[in-house]
Amino acid sequence: MTVATELSFVEALGRLRYAQKSTKGAPAYSRFVNRKAGRVLAAAAYRIGATPNQVTAVSALFTYAGIAVIALVPPAPPVGILVTALLVVGYALDAADGQLARLRGGGSAAGEWLDHVVDAAKISALHLAVLIAAYRHFDVSPEWLLVPIGFAVVAAVMFFAMILNDLLRRAHNATRPNGVKHSAVRSILVVPTDYGLLCVAFLTFGFPTVFGAVYALLFAANAAFLALALVKWFREAGTLDAAQGGPR
Repeated sequence: MTVATELSFVEALGRLRYAQKSTKGAPAYSRFVNRKAGRVLAAAAYRIGATPNQVTAVSALFTYAGIAVIALVPPAPPVGILVTALLVVGYALDAADGQLARLRGGGSAAGEWLDHVVDAAKISALHLAVLIAAYRHFDVSPEWLLVPIGFAVVAAVMFFAMILNDLLRRAHNATRPNGVKHSAVRSILVVPTDYGLLCVAFLTFGFPTVFGAVYALLFAANAAFLALALVKWFREAGTLDAAQGGPR
């Protein structure tokens, strides 16, 4: 399926500037780098008549190719560059599909479903690929292998909780809590939780000792963030019940 290309690339890019999701809560890489890259890719996709679902599929191809390289190819500096390039492009395309949908007049339930399923699969598969690579090629203790296992759990729970938060707010016709500042400073402070930063971290994949340390630090930061966020999100869910006179 194609769409009419009434807008030039520059016109589409300009219109996309005003068709962005809120930056509230977005970490620095996603906010300042990935969404802008996605905007360019969305304008290009619009010009060639691609659909949002087709962009999602191409995003999956790049991302899963990167994950396959992690699991199957011995670590080396060029491999780290290749993995990073594949993951970064895949992530930018992941931002592009939604922007393209908004440019075309709105997304679909099927498109949202596809996007979330692709994301859910990549989040777990990425860390399992690191587990395979570490077991085959890294000189680490058996205990270190718990790190990618734990990271897979943390990432999956965080993704599910964030999606569930949005669904519950929609179901209760609620907005995000007021009084929360979402400044550029906050975006920088939460950057360790940014999937984009994890993609970039694979530049060190060719140096297993360095990568192992960086990856473990990112895991610790994500686990700490999730522990705090779950308490906050549970309380916010309780306010949805209270707003409708239900139990806390």
